[in-house]
Amino acid sequence: MRLATLLMLASTLGFGGSWSGLLVDSKCYANEQTNVNKDATTVDRDMNAEIRYCAPDAKTKSFGVVLPDWDSLKFNSAGNAKAAELVRSDGKRSVLDITVTGTQKKDGIAVSSLIATR
Repeated sequence: MRLATLLMLASTLGFGGSWSGLLVDSKCYANEQTNVNKDATTVDRDMNAEIRYCAPDAKTKSFGVVLPDWDSLKFNSAGNAKAAELVRSDGKRSVLDITVTGTQKKDGIAVSSLIATR
């Protein structure tokens, strides 16, 4: 019984880690990912164009990181605030290569640090 309780608590705490990739507007990127031909593969698509199209700007509210395998992870509200600050400090619409550390939770990554690496 104690083991089951411990495992249940551990699963709700989330998974800590570090992810490197490209900062994007997560809503835009999700729309681009679902707006494809059902038979299309990443080979048939210009993924770099999707990344450039979804580069965040000062008006972006929801952010995420696109990993090297083209999967993406969304940030939670606190992570979105940190990403918005980073984008504002960059001053222009551009693709940012980032490293994120934090904890993966149900509502997205709880960002503890967000560093532009370009």
